Order: sequence, then C-alpha cells, then structure tokens
Amino acid sequence: MSTVARSSWTGWVVFAGVLLLISGIFSIVQGLVAVIGPNSYYVLTAGSLWLFDVAGWGWWNLIIGVLLALTGLAVIGGQTWARVVAIILLILSAIGQLLLIPAQPWWSLIVIAIDILVIYALIVHGRELREES
Repeated sequence: MSTVARSSWTGWVVFAGVLLLISGIFSIVQGLVAVIGPNSYYVLTAGSLWLFDVAGWGWWNLIIGVLLALTGLAVIGGQTWARVVAIILLILSAIGQLLLIPAQPWWSLIVIAIDILVIYALIVHGRELREES
C-alpha cells in the first residue's frame, strides 16, 4: 500500500466536488426555466440561441446539470471515474462559456477561470482524496 502525503489540495478537491454540485444545480434551474419558462429569459437572435432554440438550450443545460451534480457527489466520495468524467464535463462547460462571452462576458470569464482551477485540482491532487478515503 502506497502512502500519499496529504496536502492542503485535498480540501480543494472536495471544494471542486462541491462546486460541481452547485454548478449542476444552477444548470438544472437554468434548464428548467428555459424549458418551461418564457423565452425572454435568454438572449435570442431570430428565435434561436446560437445552435439551439431556447427549448433545446434548456434541455442541454438540464442534462449537463444533472451530470454535473451526480459527478460532484461522486468526486466528494473519492471515486476515480468521477474525476475523469468531471474533467470532461468541465472542458465542455468551458467551451460552452466561450459561446456565451458575447452575451455575458464577465460571468463567462469567471466560470472559465473556476473550471480551470477545478480541472487543475482534480488532475494534480485528485489521487490524494482517493487515498484518504
């Protein structure tokens, strides 16, 4: 059995899991508002938002939100597969935020920065959480 020295980054990995959970809940709410709410919630251009209509964008947010929330819970639990899935979802999140920069520049840049920090924590220090649990 190998021993991995615990660093303060273990807390950051748990924080990354909590951020994934919160981000997932926000995406679920955002997706529900888009699916069942008024179309005026989103910035529309000729009835569509980039590649999707509002309902399509809402379903996308809803699905990604559920995946983020479940993955966040698994990351907190120290599951190795969850770190891999979380990194993939965070990359998709960052790419999605690039599409939203014209509509919400500050929010998009903040989310991209957080995504990068969480990816770093999961890649470099995620194994420490697994060894601890």
